[in-house]
Amino acid sequence: MVITPAQLVDEPLKLDETLPAGAIEYAPDIRQVGPLKLKGQAELIVEHRGPKDFVEDIRLRASFSGTFEQLCARCLEPVQHPLSGTFDLIFRPGGVDAETGERAITEDETEIGYYEQSGLLLEDAVREQVLLTLPGRTLCQEDCKGLCPHCGINRNLASCECVEKPTDPRLAVLAGIAVAPKS
Repeated sequence: MVITPAQLVDEPLKLDETLPAGAIEYAPDIRQVGPLKLKGQAELIVEHRGPKDFVEDIRLRASFSGTFEQLCARCLEPVQHPLSGTFDLIFRPGGVDAETGERAITEDETEIGYYEQSGLLLEDAVREQVLLTLPGRTLCQEDCKGLCPHCGINRNLASCECVEKPTDPRLAVLAGIAVAPKS
């Protein structure tokens, strides 16, 4: 769904969308399982910069909820996450703030996204917010044994007959280094 400033001139655009699984491509190891519900609104914010100079920002406020699947970081088994979140974002037309040379930006300006001339693609904003909400690393269980580095068998499901290779003697000196406990 593309949101344009022209749609928002008279009143905010109410959003009550259900995005089916597969409608948005997130990442190779992240998959949406079932529908993603999105509720909120988009509104136009006109920023006056001079007598005839104004910028049409789009403010997007919404909440989302759905279920996602990520691969375990150790054994690559899929792990489901129920996910929900809210966001309040400002998008500005691309190129409006472009200036030649370097300039300092305010902290508020770091929170501004940009949309193309054709408008803001709602799916892009949702994808970004989902990826920011998902955990960076997922384990299927706290004590996941992972995959055997030699034969690739999932050590949670079966044991293998692989023999650990001896450590390179040049690295033996590192074996004596104690790791400080985490506090």
